[in-house]
Amino acid sequence: MKAFYKKYILEFKRPSGTSRGILKTKETWFLILEENGKYGIGECGVFRGLSVDDVPEYEERLKWVCANILLGKHELWQVLIDFPSIQFGVEQAFLSLASNNPLILFPSNFTDYKSGVPINGLIWMGEAEFMREQIRQKLKDGFSCIKMKIGALDFEHELSLLASIRSRYATSEIEIRVDANGAFHQKDAYEKLRQLAAFGIHSIEQPIKQGNVSKMSELCTKTPLPIALDEELIGIKTIEKKEELLQNVKPQYIILKPSLVGGFKGSNEWINLAEKYNIGWWVTSALESNIGLNAIAQWTYTLNSSLPQGLGTGGLFTNNFESPLVVDKGVLYYHNNREWETDLIYNLCT
Repeated sequence: MKAFYKKYILEFKRPSGTSRGILKTKETWFLILEENGKYGIGECGVFRGLSVDDVPEYEERLKWVCANILLGKHELWQVLIDFPSIQFGVEQAFLSLASNNPLILFPSNFTDYKSGVPINGLIWMGEAEFMREQIRQKLKDGFSCIKMKIGALDFEHELSLLASIRSRYATSEIEIRVDANGAFHQKDAYEKLRQLAAFGIHSIEQPIKQGNVSKMSELCTKTPLPIALDEELIGIKTIEKKEELLQNVKPQYIILKPSLVGGFKGSNEWINLAEKYNIGWWVTSALESNIGLNAIAQWTYTLNSSLPQGLGTGGLFTNNFESPLVVDKGVLYYHNNREWETDLIYNLCT
């Protein structure tokens, strides 16, 4: 078996805003395995500024993985505990190599185009009119759950956007999630949660910055709307530490980004603990290309969650890989009448 890697820069169709700034490009890496003329491919979706493995020696670690690929998936996963996005790339690459089709990692009714995965429609930060237009488009496209990033605009403007949605659509018609990306100050976080709750919000992701465990625990105890931990899960490596966090904070939900929490294995550890403590969960992609999104979507389908998942980012980039993944009325499908852009993928693998 041989292994090598390639870097790839994804370019946004439109600069996309978060509370951490404006994103114009997204760096990603592909790990490719070759054995007896067969190829396997996995995406290592490091997220600069957010991933715990955003370190100068990232590429050196990929080189080491390629040189030691014969250790196998399980041992490599353990050794790569400080590099969750590479853990995920390794998992994908080995599953891909073992499959009859390198892009079908989890055969199911999803990959047979018999069933889909409900997803939320993502509303990116920007000027108020831009956000309104996104909301109008998502509702027109048939989404019944939208997720709105907040924390960059004036809070009153964000409340007015939510008020405009609720003036037209009841909670039974449109589910609204909001994501603060840790933007709220601790001193006024509760008051902002109280104001948001007036609009029948399903949940808020990461209201305050990660690492403030005692304050987050306090918020989760008295919050007027459910809180979902997102960034808070990043960098928690052992099952013992994961359980300790959930016991201490007692969130209503957790959100799993496989590229940031150690792939399928790392995410499954969180899911098992969440279910032990009656904590809800859903899966979200983290700006991977369609190759990584494909792997996440196929795996997510096997989990049989009834909640809308966060898997709709494939259309953000100008140079993504054409794939069978399509969204129809708020549901992600693997459409058997559409093909992968095999030339681009072949170029990655050779």
